[in-house]
Amino acid sequence: MKRTDFRHLEPLRVRWAEVDAQGIVFNGHYLTYLDTAISGYWRALAIPYAETMKSMGGDLYVRRATLDYRGSTRYDDRLDIGIRCREFGNSSMKVDGAVFHGDQMLVQAEMIYVFADPGTQTPARLPDALRRVMHDFEAGQAVVDVALGPWGELGEPAAAIRRQVFIEEQHIPADMEWDSADASCLHALARNRFGVPLATGRLLEHVPGVAKIGRMAVLRPMRGTRIGRQVLDALMAEAKKQGYREVLLHAQLSAENFYLRAGFQRRGEPFEEAGIGHVEMVRAL
Repeated sequence: MKRTDFRHLEPLRVRWAEVDAQGIVFNGHYLTYLDTAISGYWRALAIPYAETMKSMGGDLYVRRATLDYRGSTRYDDRLDIGIRCREFGNSSMKVDGAVFHGDQMLVQAEMIYVFADPGTQTPARLPDALRRVMHDFEAGQAVVDVALGPWGELGEPAAAIRRQVFIEEQHIPADMEWDSADASCLHALARNRFGVPLATGRLLEHVPGVAKIGRMAVLRPMRGTRIGRQVLDALMAEAKKQGYREVLLHAQLSAENFYLRAGFQRRGEPFEEAGIGHVEMVRAL
C-alpha cells in the first residue's frame, strides 16, 4: 500500500513514553496509533462519533486486528497513519491501516469492525446511511453541505451551536451573544450527511463596501477539520458576489492562525471582547 491509497492520513508524532529499551516504538503502541487515526477518520467524515452511534442504536467493536511489521520508528519521528474502509458485510466492515514515515510504510494493518448492540454486543446490520457516507467519502465526494439563509430558516440550529460554543464553553454572557443583527444577517450552517448541524457563521455589512463576518463557531468534536473553513469560504464567496471589496472580522487570538491560512491579515493591536483576546483581521476580495 502507498500513501496515495488513502484519502485520510492522520498525523502523529512519536512520544518518549512510546519507545522501548531497544530505542524503537514498542509494537503494541501501533494499535493505539491506528485507533487514534480511526477517530480522525470519523472527523474526516464529519461524524461526531458517540452521538451518531447512539442515534443509530449501536456501536462499532473490533473483531480482529492483524499487523504486519515491516520497519521501525523512533522517538520524535513524524508519522502519518492511513485509514480506509473498503469492504462491507451485513454487520461488519474491513478497515485498512498503514503507518508511514514519509513515503515508507512501516506497518500494514487489516481490522474488522462489527456493528452491534451496546448492551448485549449482539451483531446488528451496519446502517445503510453509515455505509453510504463511508463509500462516498472514499470515492472523493463531499460529506458536508453549507447552506446560506436568513435567521428565520437557519436560526434554530445556528443558535444551538453558538449557545454550546460561546455560552457554555467560553462562558460568554447570553446577553452579549444575542443581538438584533441576527435578524438581518445572512447566516451559514454546515450540516453532515445525517443532517446534523456542525458549524455556523454570519455575514453583515460593516460599512459600505466592507462586509463583516462573525459568530464563527464549530462544535468541539469537529474542530481541526475543514468544516470551519468551508463555512468561512461560503461566506467569503457570498460577500464577493454581493460586491464587497473587503471582509473584516474580529478573530479570537486562539483562532488567528486559522484566518491567516485563509488569507486574512492582522490589523492593529489585540483587544478584549467579552473577556477574550481578539484581533481585527481583514482580507481583500
